[in-house]
This record gives sequence, structure tokens and C-alpha cells, in this order.
Amino acid sequence: MMEDKSELPSGWANATIGELVLSSGIFIDGDWVESKDQDPDGDVRLIQLADIGDGTFHDKSSRFLTTEKAKALNCTFLEKGDILIARMPDPLGRCCIFPLSGDRNFVTVVDVCAVRLSSTSVSSKYLSYLINSPQVRSDIGALQSGSTRKRISRGNLATIRMPIAPRPEQDRIVAKIEVLFSELDKGIENLETAQEQLNVYRQAVLKHAFEGKHTAQWREDHKHKLESGDQLVARINKEREARQQQQLADWKAAIKKWEAKGQKTGKKPSKPRAPKPVQSISANEMNALPELPAGWAYVRLGNVIDEPAYGTSKRCDYDIDGIGVLRIPNVVKGVIDPTDLKFAQFDADEIEAYTLHAGDILTIRSNGSLSLVGRCALISSKNEQYLYAGYLIRLRPNHTVIDPTYLMAVLSSHFLRGQIEGKAKSTSGVNNINSGEIQHLIVPLCIKAEQQHLMERVARILSSIDATEAEIETQLERSEALRRLILKLAFRGQLVAQDPKDEPASVLLERIKAEKAEQNKDNKNNKRKDAA
Repeated sequence: MMEDKSELPSGWANATIGELVLSSGIFIDGDWVESKDQDPDGDVRLIQLADIGDGTFHDKSSRFLTTEKAKALNCTFLEKGDILIARMPDPLGRCCIFPLSGDRNFVTVVDVCAVRLSSTSVSSKYLSYLINSPQVRSDIGALQSGSTRKRISRGNLATIRMPIAPRPEQDRIVAKIEVLFSELDKGIENLETAQEQLNVYRQAVLKHAFEGKHTAQWREDHKHKLESGDQLVARINKEREARQQQQLADWKAAIKKWEAKGQKTGKKPSKPRAPKPVQSISANEMNALPELPAGWAYVRLGNVIDEPAYGTSKRCDYDIDGIGVLRIPNVVKGVIDPTDLKFAQFDADEIEAYTLHAGDILTIRSNGSLSLVGRCALISSKNEQYLYAGYLIRLRPNHTVIDPTYLMAVLSSHFLRGQIEGKAKSTSGVNNINSGEIQHLIVPLCIKAEQQHLMERVARILSSIDATEAEIETQLERSEALRRLILKLAFRGQLVAQDPKDEPASVLLERIKAEKAEQNKDNKNNKRKDAA
């Protein structure tokens, strides 16, 4: 919890939010506004949790209700300068100062707490920075409740005692924080710009890769071994048929072994499903595609992979003693991150159906965020122990015609992202791409030897980009750590000098208490006059 009063800097005092707010101010939860109360043509905007940033107002929401409805619900209207505190993550207890102006134009939801000091004895900016400090954030975390979605009640928030500096020192602290944060923000802006430039560079590398520009010399050196684009397509189709026949032959062999054991050992092997026909690329589609070099061709993705397979719909959880199940959170930056893993129990048939092999690719098929749909991860040998969940689709490349790392890179390119987002975009709020649409995607292809040479070159370039991105991420993390340190020092009294001439905070708090008592007295007198 926060330091005891004895640990406070000279002239400081502890106080709760309620002790700082005059009777003419507010310290309340937002209003209970249901969907049925809202009106898109209303003139009162409903400020939501998404608007509340960690020290910044995000201005994201677009929900409204009419003035009449707001009055009927007895809503509290926000004013510019109010402090808004999010009672739910993430992070829990983050707050910002409300920056918008308007007479009775804004209300907020019940999970946002609104504070209006109505006193010049405490700086709203000081209090806002203080609530966002590591010290107070730690106290909020200690008082959180809820099993699934954590929250802090206003009652618990009201018990937290916070260090209040003398009024002039409050202004010095705020001024120093804003200078330091401004410098930090400039540095962060430069780092984020560098991130964007690296992403542009990454996509340029991939674009040139799949236009054959990185392997022009290789093709010149191996031109006697190259086949034409038409020959490549014909061979791919032949290889697809051969793969199907091989799978069928393997099944027949498995059936014979099962029958030889008297049909009593294990379940009868399942016959492989015949893949659905893959539509050829039309002339109109071809005309709209970028030109490829000699020896390259465009093919449907379905021609170079097995039939895509959906994951399990079985319920999985953290505390089940079973097999790890990969989900959307495990698909991170092209690889599997098993940190956040859930488990479920499966029988032998289910394990066979949802097993993964090195070289498989898992892709996200459904999500509220369009940018996540089609995001992929390449399965390595260390991931083969896991199965996968229903919001993922397994793509199994035909290794005789396409290298898995090549396919993974193609799926990460803007060329494929445009196709995926065009198919997945939805107006219902949930974006989805199905297995048929995945097979219908168009990919640029060359012979496997060129693919492998290309990926060696691309891997070296992308490795350098990855290293730079990692360094930028480290610098961004350090910037956020420095931001927290600045706030921590500020409210320990170590950021600016104390001035013994400043009026002590204890006197300030007594004045607020007296002002509140006087306001309460006036309110009672006014009520008596109204009743007379």
C-alpha cells in the first residue's frame, strides 16, 4: 500500500479522493445506459472505457443518447477538466482528464468513475498523474475484485490514501512531468515512425521477392534447368494428383494391416477425403495480376496444399490435465508462442484429426479484428505436441512443389493480405475466411529450388529487419519504464525541490474541509428556504 504519513516528504499529507472533492464537485460512477436507451441521432455522447487511456483521452467512442433520455435517466453530465478513471482493465485504474467542451453534451458509462474537484486547492493534473503513478496503481490492483474481468469499485477506490503535496509544489511537479513526458513522447514518436518505415521496407522486400527480382541472377545461372510457367502449372497439377493417389494407397495399406489383425485392434483407418476441385484462374483475373518473370506462374493456393482442416471445437481450459491446444493468442509474428496455453482431453481419433506436422501452417480464420484474419504461424518440430482450436485452419503444403517457409512468406505479403482482407471483411463485426476461400487465393510460384534460394536471401534481409525491430521494441519498453519511474519519483517528492515557504498540505486539506462544511451548510439552508 501507499507509504505511511511518516514517510511523506516535508509538508505533504495523505488524503483520499473524497477528502479532496468539495460538495459542489463530484466523485461518482458513470451512468447505467443500456443499448435500448441509446440513439445514433442523439445529441449526448456516451463516453466509454475505450476512450480512457493511460493519461490520454483516446476519443474513440461513437454512442449517443438524446438529452431527454439522459435527463430521464438522471445522468451526470461531464465537464471539461473532469478526471475519468477506468474501473476495468486494461490497465485497471488508468485515468485521464476529459478534454472536450460542451454544455450537457457528454455522459459516461457506469464502469468509468468521474471526479470533479471544484477546488483550486488541488491541481486536477496533479491528481490525474498521481492516480496513474505506480504507487496508486499498485494500491488499486490490491483492491480489485472479480473472477473473470477484474474491476475496482468506487467504494474501494475511495479508501486509497494518496500523497498530496503543497499547492505550489503540485504545480512544479506537473510542469516537470510534462516537460519530461514531452521529451519522451518525441522519442517514442520517432521510434514508432521507424517501426512504420521498417514495415514498409519489409513489405517492399516481400513484394520484390514474389516478383522474382531477388533471384534474377539465379535464374540466369540456371536457365538451362528452368521450365516455362505453363509447364510449372502442369507439373503442379500432376503432383497434386500423385499426392492424392499416394494418400489413397497409404490408406489401403493401413486397411490391409487392420484386417490382418482381425479387425479387433484399433479403429478402422479413415479413408482420406477427396479434395474439392480447385477453380482455375480466369483470363480476367490473370490480366489484373502483376507480370511475373519467365519460369514463374500464378496458381490457386488449393493446388499446392492438402484440403484445409478446421480445428477442434472442444472446450479447453488452463486447469485440464490433457493436451495443449493452440489458439489465436498462440499465433504470434509467424511462429507459435505457447506461453498462454489451454488444455483438453482427446481420444485417439481426435488426436489423429488435429495433429500437426513440422511445415504445417496455422492460420486464423475468424476474428473481430480484420488484421488478424489470415495471420499465420509456421509449425516447427517442437510444436508437434500440440493440437489446434476451431478458430484456426491447418494448411498442409505439398512439399514436393512448395517450400513451407516460402508459402509462409507469401501469406505474409501485401499481395496475399489484400486478397484475404477482401474475402474476410464483414459488416457484422466478425470477419471470417473459410477453407474454400483460402484455397481460392492466388499465389505466385516458381520451382522449389528457386523458392529455397529466394528464402535464403529474404531470410538474411528479414533477420536484419527483425533485429532492428527488436531493438526498437526494447527502446519503447524502456521509455514506458522511464515514464513510470518519473511518476514514481514525482510522488515520492524526489522530482522537484521542496520549498519550506510553501503552505503545508495539511493546511490545504483543512481549508478544503472547511469549504466543504460551508457548502453543506449553505445547501441545508437553501433546502429549508425551498421547503418554507
